[in-house]
Amino acid sequence: MEGRGVPPGPYRATKLWNEVTTSFRAGMPLRKHRQHFKKYGNCFTAGEAVDWLCDLLRNNSNFGPEVTRQQTIQLLRKFLKNHVIEDIKGRWGSENLDDNNQLFRFPATSPLKTLPRRHPELRKNSIENFPKDKDSVFKLRNLSRRTPKKHGLHFFQENTEKRNHEMINEDQENSVDKREIGQEDIEEVWRYIILIYLQTILGVPSLEELINPSQVIPQYVMYNMTNTSKHGVVVLQDKSDDLPHWVLSAMKCLANWPRSNDTNNPTYVGFERDVFRTIADYFLDLPEPLLTFEYYELFVNILGLLQPHLERVAINALQLCCLLLPPPNRRRLQLLMRMISRMSQNVDMPKLHDVMGTRSLMIHTFSRCVLCCAEEVDLDELLATRLVSFLMDHHQEILQVPSYLQTAVEKHLDYLKKGHIKNPGDGLFAPLPTYSYCKQISAQEFDEQKISTSQAAIAELLENIIKNKSLPLKEKRRKLKQFQKEYPLIYQKRFPTTESEAALFGDKPAIKQPMLILRKPKFRSLRY
Repeated sequence: MEGRGVPPGPYRATKLWNEVTTSFRAGMPLRKHRQHFKKYGNCFTAGEAVDWLCDLLRNNSNFGPEVTRQQTIQLLRKFLKNHVIEDIKGRWGSENLDDNNQLFRFPATSPLKTLPRRHPELRKNSIENFPKDKDSVFKLRNLSRRTPKKHGLHFFQENTEKRNHEMINEDQENSVDKREIGQEDIEEVWRYIILIYLQTILGVPSLEELINPSQVIPQYVMYNMTNTSKHGVVVLQDKSDDLPHWVLSAMKCLANWPRSNDTNNPTYVGFERDVFRTIADYFLDLPEPLLTFEYYELFVNILGLLQPHLERVAINALQLCCLLLPPPNRRRLQLLMRMISRMSQNVDMPKLHDVMGTRSLMIHTFSRCVLCCAEEVDLDELLATRLVSFLMDHHQEILQVPSYLQTAVEKHLDYLKKGHIKNPGDGLFAPLPTYSYCKQISAQEFDEQKISTSQAAIAELLENIIKNKSLPLKEKRRKLKQFQKEYPLIYQKRFPTTESEAALFGDKPAIKQPMLILRKPKFRSLRY
């Protein structure tokens, strides 16, 4: 199971649950076991299940190699609670499962979960609110809008309106036909541009199952794009929404360890563990995850792009999605990712846990603080672990401001202002990005391409050795001899005969003289 069979769409976590349970049920080896002087057939031990399921999850792109054995045990306990498995006596419903030799089996009933159906009226509203083509892009202004919490946005809106009016007035002096653009028009342009870019990057025909356009708050996007420090971190004008000073100091202390641990700080044994626990307690006590409850489905669907050949697509998609967050959430996410990334790479960081390494501890501690569903979902922890692991590795790209988005908005506003677009709903003239996607191939084709690509690279290495004029002749002979020993087939293809090999060095091939056949002399008898 590689996780490629679950397409983007709603309730993806439930679909993944069904995929995992189906794969586990179909692939888990069953055999006879003896317990208390009695034999049981078609069963498995809890330890065997942990081994097999942990390997399955680590090789699934939706979960990744960061899955721990303890997380696998937790999932098996949920299997037991939901009657995916039962003990050898047919008992289930509890979470009484440990990593031991206790025997379990599969029940006869199907363990698949039914997908909840959306209310027809809600689906109708969602479809009506979402633009189906480029000609209806600005029909979003009739949507019911949420009033965003003022995170210093009122200052930002006043400044933005002032800049836009100055720009519009300047251009209106040069043209009579230019129309006036209001703040409402600017917000609609931002909403549409980010949605159409996200749809293009994900390569899906529609976003209606992933996000409702009313969930996109243009003020948040505009604020996150423009109010940043020199390092790209969001700067909040309303400091009451910022992290407490003691949390910022603690995060700075661990992010810059040991340089930040000056003589003014305590140096007792276990100090760094206490500081880390203080930071963890703050994030664990937040009322909702940093990616918010309402964007849960959106981020879970992007998790299905987290495959090696789609890594760039996942980075670009996450970059746009993180712009949708309220500015305080985006700032917390940026500072948290910077801290845990530095800590996991710091070889001087003292051990913060008796068993887990620093990276595993970071992911295990903060995964549910980043991604979590408002309602309990069985695969929440595993999905959050996968996402946080990816964010740690690519946070600098994902959490930076995409300049192309600002350019696209400015171009579209320019078209609107100059009258190329008479009404906001007349169409889109700003250029959209083009993306090429990898075609899915079979495992056999992948292996063949891998071999051919590797051979091409090795053959190119051979040509570099041959054409290197600065390489002494003796050294070149030595390298070619070593190459012939390591890759005889590629070498033979390049030099099929001894003459072609000799032509490289400008000498004649050494022809071995045939060995002389000496006849044994006949000894004559001394007797006559």
